[in-house]
Amino acid sequence: MKHKFVTNLILLIFLNLMVKPFWIFGIDRTVQNMVGDESYGLYFALFSFSMILNILLDLGITSYNNRNISRYNFLLKKHLSNIVGLKLVLAIIYAVFSLIIAAIIGYNKIQLHLLFFLIFNQFLISFTLYLRSNITALQLFRTESFLSVLDRTLMIGICSVLLFTNVLGHDFNIQWFVYAQTIAYGLTALITFAIVLQKSGKIKIRFNLKFFIVFLRKSYPYALLILLMALYNRVDSVMLERLLPGATGHEQAGIYAQAFRLLDAVSMFGALIAGLLLPIFSKMIKQGEPVGEMVKLSYTLLIVPAIIIAVSSVYYDGEIMSLLYHSNTDYSSDILGILMIGFTGIATTYIFGTLLTANGSMKQLNIMAFAGMILNVALNLILIPKLQAYGSAYASLSTQIFTGATQLILALAIFKLKPSLTYIVRLLVFAAVVIVLAILTQNMGNWVYGYFAMIAGSVLFAFIIRLFSIKDMLKIILYK
Repeated sequence: MKHKFVTNLILLIFLNLMVKPFWIFGIDRTVQNMVGDESYGLYFALFSFSMILNILLDLGITSYNNRNISRYNFLLKKHLSNIVGLKLVLAIIYAVFSLIIAAIIGYNKIQLHLLFFLIFNQFLISFTLYLRSNITALQLFRTESFLSVLDRTLMIGICSVLLFTNVLGHDFNIQWFVYAQTIAYGLTALITFAIVLQKSGKIKIRFNLKFFIVFLRKSYPYALLILLMALYNRVDSVMLERLLPGATGHEQAGIYAQAFRLLDAVSMFGALIAGLLLPIFSKMIKQGEPVGEMVKLSYTLLIVPAIIIAVSSVYYDGEIMSLLYHSNTDYSSDILGILMIGFTGIATTYIFGTLLTANGSMKQLNIMAFAGMILNVALNLILIPKLQAYGSAYASLSTQIFTGATQLILALAIFKLKPSLTYIVRLLVFAAVVIVLAILTQNMGNWVYGYFAMIAGSVLFAFIIRLFSIKDMLKIILYK
């Protein structure tokens, strides 16, 4: 299992490093710089709104399906025929409900027009993720690795033409950005569906009410968890745009988006690792295999980069944001440091939350997520009127640390995992040394040299204290 996990993780990260940073920093960032913080902030708030409610598209189907098919491969064809029909029904419910809520909270015609396409995009994303969950559950990790970057690759091509040429004879606007996403997500969904059909054989789409009820009864705990986590992860920008008046709300959401974009970028890699781990953990638990070593390996692979990213974002926040953006960088740079400290909590969630999900510990996870949602909304309500985007950043940090720590404690208790004192001390010493390196490298004169010196020194120190071992990694990769 270690061999399969590490070798496929290397391919997955390589492909995503080739594509997603270019999308985030070459395309998405350029769009914000070109259309301005206010226009992009409006889009970002609407996008977050569509993300929060997209649980109605899934209702836990993808997570439950991944866990279930990884254990019982023979159910693929039967479930695919019924779930495709179920997804279409849920798409209609999601669209109607989202537009009604949008009208109630006061979105105007322009906002509703953009939201309509964002709603359709969310359906395409959700449908593709469900299809990909079958591919992951069958442990076809190489195919999944290529599919994980397909939509962004297509969007890079489409947006590059729109941004860097005058092919349409008009200045780029935020609507074009949304339309480009629709085309890319649509093509990705079609290609992924074709691959899944090849594995399952021909299917007949069914609208079986009895199956829908039985399946949703099993998947609803996953749906509730996803909804609660979406709320405390995505409600910040929506509350910023709604709680602050007019253009101020749009601008503050845009400023917050500058920093959140980087958090979202690094979180993508955590999500990819979690996607690989869920079927692996599920199969190991079903077969009664001990999970301790796999948990330690995966957590180390994620928490070490998380610490480096968090510390570097605190000490080099101004330099990073000034390099990427044209406006409000003094403001957004402070927000970056706050949000990135929270990434350590997010990294912890990706490992231990995935382990608990694979185990079916949904009651505990939902209680944790509900507490996190209440904490986040309450902090936003208190802090946004006083601190604006800073308030949302502090709310996010508090929530991520709380939820990550809670899942860590739950996993240790349920699985009776006992991390060695030596391992804990190594992590603490590593974090302290990374901070010292960040302080020292700031005096190198050129911040770029200092930044990369800090990262190189941190990675080297991780090997020196044997958080990472080249010998052990090679054994895993080369093991047959």
